[in-house]
Amino acid sequence: MQAKVIWSEGLSFTGSSDSGFSVNLGAAEGVGGKDDGFRPMELLLTGLIGCTAMDVISILQKKRQQVEEFEVEAQAERSPDHPKVFSDIQITYRIRGKDIDEKAVQRAIELSETRYCPAQAMFKEIIPMKLSYKIEEL
Repeated sequence: MQAKVIWSEGLSFTGSSDSGFSVNLGAAEGVGGKDDGFRPMELLLTGLIGCTAMDVISILQKKRQQVEEFEVEAQAERSPDHPKVFSDIQITYRIRGKDIDEKAVQRAIELSETRYCPAQAMFKEIIPMKLSYKIEEL
């Protein structure tokens, strides 16, 4: 896998990778940026939940769960001192559908955490993570 960022101006960059897609990276105005893109740490957090979300929905579909809406949200705390690393991450999976089997949801989340999601495997080695889920019947 290969990725790169190309500087535009100030603290503005365009990131790209092997997939051919690009994303704008920026910084807050308070630190000299123009508020014109993802902050790098936001992108890391989005990558983490994107990774586990793809695993979980794939597993739920294979288990023939009737998922109609699915979202994964993360709340990350950062240390107050530089380099302001993540110090705690809470991930919440929200599943909406018909006759969703709670055991299937639990197993899908467990498999993502312990077997399939490389981002989660890396982060959980260095950051406490709490996983939770909410199932809503439609």
